[in-house]
Amino acid sequence: MLAGPTAFSSSAQEVISRPVAIAPASLGAQCDDPAQLEHLYGLPQAAQEIQAGDYKRVALQFPDELLPVSVPIFRILKTHLEPDRQVFILADTSYGSCCVDEVAAQHVNADVVVHFGHACLTPTSRLPVIYAFSKQPIDILHCVHSLTELSGTGGNNSSTPPHPEGKANVLVKYDVMYAHQSEQIRAALQEAIPAPISVSIAHINLHVQPIHAEHKQAPASEDSAPPLTKEDQPAPAEVDNFIIFYIGGESLGLSNLLITHPACSVYSYNPLDRSARTETGRSNKALMRRYATVQKARDADVFGILVGTLGIASYLPLISRLREILARGRKKSYTISVGKLNPAKLANFVEIECFVLVACPENSLIDNKEFMQPIVTPYELELALSPEPRWTGRLVLDFKQILSEAAEAEPRENGSEEEFDNDQPAFSLMTGKYRHAKKYGGPQGTSLSPTSGDGALTLRNQGGQLGLRLESPAAEFLQGRTFQGLERRLDEDTPSILEQGRSGIARGYSDDRHLSTAAEE
Repeated sequence: MLAGPTAFSSSAQEVISRPVAIAPASLGAQCDDPAQLEHLYGLPQAAQEIQAGDYKRVALQFPDELLPVSVPIFRILKTHLEPDRQVFILADTSYGSCCVDEVAAQHVNADVVVHFGHACLTPTSRLPVIYAFSKQPIDILHCVHSLTELSGTGGNNSSTPPHPEGKANVLVKYDVMYAHQSEQIRAALQEAIPAPISVSIAHINLHVQPIHAEHKQAPASEDSAPPLTKEDQPAPAEVDNFIIFYIGGESLGLSNLLITHPACSVYSYNPLDRSARTETGRSNKALMRRYATVQKARDADVFGILVGTLGIASYLPLISRLREILARGRKKSYTISVGKLNPAKLANFVEIECFVLVACPENSLIDNKEFMQPIVTPYELELALSPEPRWTGRLVLDFKQILSEAAEAEPRENGSEEEFDNDQPAFSLMTGKYRHAKKYGGPQGTSLSPTSGDGALTLRNQGGQLGLRLESPAAEFLQGRTFQGLERRLDEDTPSILEQGRSGIARGYSDDRHLSTAAEE
């Protein structure tokens, strides 16, 4: 006997009456009290920053989960500002909601962006930013007690060494919703942890100027301070000697922290459920998946550079850097801007074998399970294109750090072009076989070169004479397809006569032909 349709699916009544769980990130969207909204997002402080900067046109950027309170916040903020200041709401972001959408803000000629909710804190290039995080409550005493007891760094555990590996410093990372109590957390941890161990924390500036000196209100330079101040934060090379305390729930920030600091011991505390745990194991598995993705990128010959941001400083120099190293490696590259990523969009580019995503650190590491082609970060691409890749598990996501390291390695890369010009086969760890890589462009990395391949586009002059042939993997892929689109019948079919179509809505068109047909029926 076959089971009925409800055996493998829920009934309609159950779906309608099923309670919906609200994510913790959207707790601020449930508030409707003006006084509570003022305190939760620090609206009076944001208004003071707007008036201090003399910004006349203000853009308010909200993520999707905070759109229900966008209009109440708009009205409250207007009461704290002078009447001559114009305020706009940016309801839809072009890319990730954690990044500042400078493109949408410039559509309304905004002088400043007030970013609400969670943020990745990546520096902007054109517009100043005022951050308005939600102030979520946290039990500091319980947080400090849970972390020190779990890690063995508390003063009561005198018989227990600070750490099995002898690491004697603590670095505190936290979700931005707990930034308002960061100094209290650091002071409480320093008081609970004995003397030889020092506690460092990264403070957040709520009013950040752009990196480039393009805005008249913010004449910043390349040495401008990023959103995270460096007065209490150790250098990146020294972070491996720290124990990391993370305050917050499951998020992309925590996942990236584990992957980018695999040598550190990470302990997390979630203020929502008041629980602390040791973050182990996940970083090793994630690094193994990233290493497999790097090997797939090493076998690719056609790359697509995905533009995942238009507001982060140094994203244009990074894209130029990616084009340069791909041309040096005799690879073909296409630059694509698709907005928010999904498998359906990238599936349209079947001829591309690997994608390189240029996005903020929180949106750079993409799970490749649902996508047809692998997606790597700029650092992983440089690792894949190196003649002898040696990866120790280090992963860099910061644009500025990648460019600075590339500038230091530039003298060594100038003599590496000969290694890509040989025709020796390379062994693939993914297929277990030797493969001959395709070569695109000339020895100097140019994309234009005379070639006789079948996948080249022919460029002709006005007289119809054969000129230069441009290498195109897309044209080569098109020629190999069984279906190449609709048949072109030039000068064979006469064009039809233009006539007025139907007008109105589908249930009742207003043209006479439709009315006469309905009358006959």
